Amino acid sequence: MAKSRRFVEARELIDRENLYEPEEAMELAKKTASAKFDETVEVAIKLGVNPRQADQQVRGAVTLPAGLGKTVKMVVFAQDADAEAAKEAGADIIGDEETAKKISDGWMDFDMVLATPDMMRVVGRLGRVLGPRGLMPNPKAGTVTSDIATAVQEFKAGKIEYRVERAGIVHAPIGKASFSVEDLMTNYEALIDALRKARPAAAKGAYFRNIAVSTTMGPGIKISPRSAAAK
Repeated sequence: MAKSRRFVEARELIDRENLYEPEEAMELAKKTASAKFDETVEVAIKLGVNPRQADQQVRGAVTLPAGLGKTVKMVVFAQDADAEAAKEAGADIIGDEETAKKISDGWMDFDMVLATPDMMRVVGRLGRVLGPRGLMPNPKAGTVTSDIATAVQEFKAGKIEYRVERAGIVHAPIGKASFSVEDLMTNYEALIDALRKARPAAAKGAYFRNIAVSTTMGPGIKISPRSAAAK
């Protein structure tokens, strides 16, 4: 597939065989961001786990100290006092039976879904729609909770959910290209620390296998996995 001139020029800034230190990789990522919009900076981390094994799942949530630099549009399934608390905390849409039907019919104009435990009877039916998109609420990720107001505030402020995919890779945003290198590093280190703490006891050998950072329209920049394992 033909690459744009902008992409080719960005790729020329990178030594594709080199494993960069994280801070240098963040600096390069900012240099490769040449789109007319503020590109998202994302990391892809290959872990030494087998996600097909129940005891090697890696899933959770982490608060990025420097935030995400974007507005998160959130649907919160809650009722009565919980619904009021969620709305006051900043929820964009309070979900109910009608909302669930809209989602089931294909409406996806939101970034994440939260729910109180009592509303999972409604949200549970949406697994086939939300699951493949990584949007299905889950207690382990903090997206199903009785303290819904706190959850709304935290995710609005920059808390993200991470989950290992079938290939053993975790994809996660860590900010915007407009962020300083220091802020990108702060968020990156918070994510790495959370993944380190989430290491399954059944995982054997090297845990951080490969790491790369890229912007929305930019090429991947390889980071030395030793930098993550050494902390």
